[in-house]
Amino acid sequence: MDVKFGFLTVKGLEDMFIPMLRDCKSTYFLKKIHAQIVKFSLSQSNYLVTKMVEICDRIGEIEYANLLFKQVEDPNNYLYNCIIRAFTHKQRYVSCINVYKQMLGGTISPDEYTYPFVIRSCGGILCVDLGEQFHGHVCRFGLNSSSVIANSLLDMYVKCDRMSCAHMVFDEMTERDVISWNSLICGHVRLRQVKKARALFDEMPNKTIVSWTAMISGYTRTGCYGDALDVFRRMQMVGLKPDWISLVSVLPACAQLGALELGKWIHFYAEKYGYLRRTSVCNALMEMYAKCGSVNEAWQLFNQMSERDVISWSTMIGGLANHGRAHEALKLFHEMQRSAVEPNEITFVGLLCACAHAGLCDDGLRYFDSMKNDYNIEPGIEHYGCLVDLLGRTGRLERALAIIKSMPVKPDSAIWGSLLSSCRTHRNLEIAVIAMEHLLELEPEDTGNYILLANIYADLGKWDGVSRMRKFIRSKSMKKTPGCSLIEINSLVQEFLSGDNSKPFSKDIHEVLELLALHQSKENDFVETALE
Repeated sequence: MDVKFGFLTVKGLEDMFIPMLRDCKSTYFLKKIHAQIVKFSLSQSNYLVTKMVEICDRIGEIEYANLLFKQVEDPNNYLYNCIIRAFTHKQRYVSCINVYKQMLGGTISPDEYTYPFVIRSCGGILCVDLGEQFHGHVCRFGLNSSSVIANSLLDMYVKCDRMSCAHMVFDEMTERDVISWNSLICGHVRLRQVKKARALFDEMPNKTIVSWTAMISGYTRTGCYGDALDVFRRMQMVGLKPDWISLVSVLPACAQLGALELGKWIHFYAEKYGYLRRTSVCNALMEMYAKCGSVNEAWQLFNQMSERDVISWSTMIGGLANHGRAHEALKLFHEMQRSAVEPNEITFVGLLCACAHAGLCDDGLRYFDSMKNDYNIEPGIEHYGCLVDLLGRTGRLERALAIIKSMPVKPDSAIWGSLLSSCRTHRNLEIAVIAMEHLLELEPEDTGNYILLANIYADLGKWDGVSRMRKFIRSKSMKKTPGCSLIEINSLVQEFLSGDNSKPFSKDIHEVLELLALHQSKENDFVETALE
């Protein structure tokens, strides 16, 4: 029976506040309504407090929501679930779990609306042990048949890299939706287990744009660029239009394969559907253009962007640097500084690369020092590699060797290889031998290093050294890594390896090449006859 309050029951008073709470969109008005609720002695109303917590969740006032919840002496199931959901939305995962523990300690039992958010919190803090305990609670309360809870468990195990547990949940599910399949596929992709992801993808009954994009991203991340383009085409063949995420996923594959025509089509498509408003799409397009040799197109796109982040500036600086336009790259960096965008480690890789291409040794050393002194960025192995390349190109080999020896991380083969290459340019056999000793340890099977050292001996006229290198290569039965070239025809990229005749059209290609060679030979004979 409802309690009378004047002429209205408590239920009637609660209903009186609902229209006001429904229209409330700010903290200011919420506090005014809250004051009236307190005035009418309704601050313990689970119904009204739940509504106020929902508003706080919507407008982002999580601390106020927490205060509202704590003031209720006997929260019901709805209020518990509401505050748990609000904490999860704001990534306050520990607070969410603490409220759940409080719920277990009282008289209220969790239900199917509690666990999806509690389990998601375990995934948020990557605490699989706690997640396994909550999995046990789900079974104890008989809620393991809920597909929403099962998907939450699946997502939690995937985020914690427990793919065997994720598969166990997946196999036990009576109903699997696209979320279940996509979670498992994305988990394998994140761990670079592309073959397992592809097996699930092929088995999946109803693929969504998320499924296709996950596979494109997985192939791109693992260097299977041709497969990424193939999946991107197949997605369109089945009638799915790419979204901006799938465009960002496939563009790095275009960049690596030099698939400029496909990249241009993606640019046209992105412009048509308004995706160029997204900075990440423009950044990916700029990188594609720069790596495909079309730095002017990248520059044009950069100038058209309404909003630029640090990736935009760094991509353009790196693109100009790699195309020998060092002074433009440095000028752009100064513009970046004036625009108040803070550079990152990628920015400085581009700057140091620009200085190396232009031989600006003093500028490069100054930028290298500026990283730590002005921007608190610790130089990584890429920055040391650029610096060694810069010093090597300008003939400061002793300084380059000293920097390599003082590096806080172990130098890799790229750094020693760069030094060895510079030694040939500047005919320095002493440092070349030091670099070669380290390359022998890091890349004992790479014939390119031995050939390079042999060439240094040859340049200096030390033919006994050349002979020793050649004998050593023969004694180890080493083979040079075959050359590789790529060609794009009708938006399809074909890869050709030296000595590889496995392609079905190899015979036709060789016949055409022989015909062209014969034609060239006859032309030369004709020219020689005419000259006589």
